[in-house]
Amino acid sequence: MGNIIETKKLCKTFSNGGLQQHVLKNIDLEIYEGDYTIIMGASGAGKSTLLYTLSGMDKPTLGQISFNNKEITKMTIDKLAQFRRKNCGFVFQQTYLIDSMSVLDNVLVSGLLVNNNKKEVVKNAKEILKKVDIKEELWTKFPTQLSGGEAQRVGIARALINNPKLVFADEPTGALNSKTGKDVLDTLTEFNNKGQSIVMVTHDIKSARRGNRIIYLKDGEIVGECNLGKYIPNDKERHQKLSDFLIKMGW
Repeated sequence: MGNIIETKKLCKTFSNGGLQQHVLKNIDLEIYEGDYTIIMGASGAGKSTLLYTLSGMDKPTLGQISFNNKEITKMTIDKLAQFRRKNCGFVFQQTYLIDSMSVLDNVLVSGLLVNNNKKEVVKNAKEILKKVDIKEELWTKFPTQLSGGEAQRVGIARALINNPKLVFADEPTGALNSKTGKDVLDTLTEFNNKGQSIVMVTHDIKSARRGNRIIYLKDGEIVGECNLGKYIPNDKERHQKLSDFLIKMGW
């Protein structure tokens, strides 16, 4: 598989009270089509900053980002917004669903930003809600009437409505209990098995096990990588390989 994203000497610096905080330092990275890439590291390592920069939600201070061989670093804010709508899906720890809209409408609104054929978008939204196991009787409910796991799966449906080339997930199970968290991970794994490319930030080793590639950040730099291969449930060797890698990284 070819790469979807390639970065060259990617840097991100923030100013804080006149002091320069170098959050990302000369990151050279490729994200490959069909991979489930996990970004790990201690708090403050730059994980979320890297995720948002890769996706075009934040601009780097220096360096280049190419998405499908097209440089996005110099795009205007409007062009970047259009790029993200067509190419990226986002799943966050908080779902950010619109409380005044129904489940179906929350998914539709993202689809209609890209496709003005409402009939087609409605059809796609219903199909994707079924695929993430949101039953039809929930489609007219409001987000506050859903469980945490249900709301997060609606968030996944919203992320997938435009058939994105890449889904970015930032601690998607961080606010969920173990059972609903597993359901969300199962949903993401199912779509990855069908070819969906995913990049996910997590602190959780159970979540990290789902990836086939682990990138470890320390103080804004990539200091290690572990390739696990395709996810197989209850694979003890895989779990041990990941655990040994994380211990080596000082996790």
